[in-house]
Amino acid sequence: MTSPWSPGAWLGALAGLEFATPWAFAALAALPLWWWRTRRGAVPALLHARAVTLLAGAGAGRVVPRLLVALRALVIVAMVVALARPRVGRGIEDVTREGISIVVALDISSSMLAEDFQPQNRLEVAKEKLKQFVAGRPNDRVGLVAFAGEALTQVPLAADQPVLMAAADNLQAGMLEDGTAIGTAIATAANRLRDAPGASRVLILLTDGENNRGAIDPRTAAQAAAQLGVRIYTVGVGTDGMAPVPVGRGLFGLRYENRPVRIDEALLQDVAKTTGGRYFRARDGAALQRIYEQIDQLERSPVRARQYVQYEERWRWPLGLALGLLAVELALLAWRGPVP
Repeated sequence: MTSPWSPGAWLGALAGLEFATPWAFAALAALPLWWWRTRRGAVPALLHARAVTLLAGAGAGRVVPRLLVALRALVIVAMVVALARPRVGRGIEDVTREGISIVVALDISSSMLAEDFQPQNRLEVAKEKLKQFVAGRPNDRVGLVAFAGEALTQVPLAADQPVLMAAADNLQAGMLEDGTAIGTAIATAANRLRDAPGASRVLILLTDGENNRGAIDPRTAAQAAAQLGVRIYTVGVGTDGMAPVPVGRGLFGLRYENRPVRIDEALLQDVAKTTGGRYFRARDGAALQRIYEQIDQLERSPVRARQYVQYEERWRWPLGLALGLLAVELALLAWRGPVP
């Protein structure tokens, strides 16, 4: 371990040193004049001339008076340095970045429990990929809407990733009335994006079914979203053909039956096209991961940052030195006690 008194430690302490109030050094211009007047004996008040004379007469000669003058000069210099406020920048204090606003609408209907995304079901894979996507967007405001036969905002637009991650983990099939209300999901998410700051507003909608619930037509909702400047990326989740879908609960848990996968791709394509977005099909977890990566590349905006340097103040060091030297000076003056 490097000693705090080693040359390396001192050089490290001086590295990056700057002064918050450098104009204080102007006071040092008067130091030569003060020194000259002191040598001529013109400032007895500063050096307590009677004590200096006593010490000199007691055998100290010229050493003690000169030492007192030097101490007082060093005190003045140290005080001026402290007044100039030396400091060292030690890192970034805050960064403000402007990203885009994204709402993810995730289908949590019972069909999302289909186990064609082995070793997990569709919903668990969708949640996992959602969290990975959000983790890669630290500069964006991301919200979460869950939907089935109805839609409910789980997390409003925010930059608080831990809250959204926890909300995604807590999503379960059965939390909402069953069904697939795509139009209601679009309307709920677009409403969250209505007053979002910035020019880019994005909705990512993941579903594995057909619109069969809700009073809002998905195409009408998409047109309204487009008027708000919302771009929708739709994702159809599910394999081709048949998939094991839960149909009830038995003595040993959920009962599954192989049923055909029905995704209204024409509807999802129309919704995406109306808003200037794109439609994707995820037939497995890897495909869903690739889709998120494509959306991640499509939705990037320039990031403007303001950085604030956090400073470590070092004025206490010269101030402590000044006080220490002043104490030595007073101790010399008091060495022989009061003057008779």
